[in-house]
Amino acid sequence: MNIYISHSTKYDYINKIYNPIKNSNLVKCNNFFFPHDNNKTINTKEIVLNSDLVIAEVSLPATGQGIELGWADYAQTPILCIYEKGLKISSSLKFITNNFIEYENVEDMINKIDDFINNS
Repeated sequence: MNIYISHSTKYDYINKIYNPIKNSNLVKCNNFFFPHDNNKTINTKEIVLNSDLVIAEVSLPATGQGIELGWADYAQTPILCIYEKGLKISSSLKFITNNFIEYENVEDMINKIDDFINNS
């Protein structure tokens, strides 16, 4: 499965998303695209449009992420929104997905993403 990771640039995405996923078993069966690991001249729109799943860390709102999620919604690419327990997320997300995961810590996040991928 080709999975695009979307997030706010203000979020600690290296330590809270990228490294945990890269160090998990999730990478054994899936191809992840981490947008800020790559050259910024890459056309992320094409990558989003050709992904099998977009995982959006939505703990912090971000305009760029909203654009990416709009592309995914338009392409009918499934979107999984993940967020830290106790945070209030944008209510407009319910218009593009019904898939939400609230997680307590990095280990919980990885386990819940793994369950979602294996059951979808």
